[in-house]
Amino acid sequence: MGKIYYVMGKSCSGKDTIYKRLAKMHPEFRTIVPYTTRPIREGESDGVEYFFVDGERLGEMQEAGRIIEARSYDTKCGVWTYFTADDGQIDLSSYDYLVIGTLVSYRAMKKYFGSSALVPIYIEVEDGLRLERAIGREREQAVPQYAEMCRRFLADAEDFSEENLKRAEISRRFENKELGKCLDEIEAYIG
Repeated sequence: MGKIYYVMGKSCSGKDTIYKRLAKMHPEFRTIVPYTTRPIREGESDGVEYFFVDGERLGEMQEAGRIIEARSYDTKCGVWTYFTADDGQIDLSSYDYLVIGTLVSYRAMKKYFGSSALVPIYIEVEDGLRLERAIGREREQAVPQYAEMCRRFLADAEDFSEENLKRAEISRRFENKELGKCLDEIEAYIG
């Protein structure tokens, strides 16, 4: 049976970079593209980072019973929903997968597919460094959304609390202080 290698961490922990590097290092891993109702950001492509859909399409998929897991956030820019759909992308009888997401989505996927199918890869970075990275990333946007950046930063403290990590049975952590070393540790972990 295939595995789902699930990369997660607080915003600006480097999980996107690590996810992209792991995808290059493991071309045999398939990816699962999640969905979102949030607007596309500069540099993103539909069907790559996410499938960008509107609320109507989300509703249609919910009615059809195709939602594996979903989370909605009341952001400074409106309500945004992120979700994974049972849309034919996942075949654990034949393939391994590399996924990026949140702790909440990890727990829902674990419940849906079973704990033996999920391999958590939790990325950590010291909060001061994460905040510096977040500000730098936001400055690069055509229209920076600093209030939303702050909301995400604070929400992460709650979402990835020690209690929640324990509930999700996350024991192994990968500190992303130096990218190369972090990737080496992940490689040794996933074998």
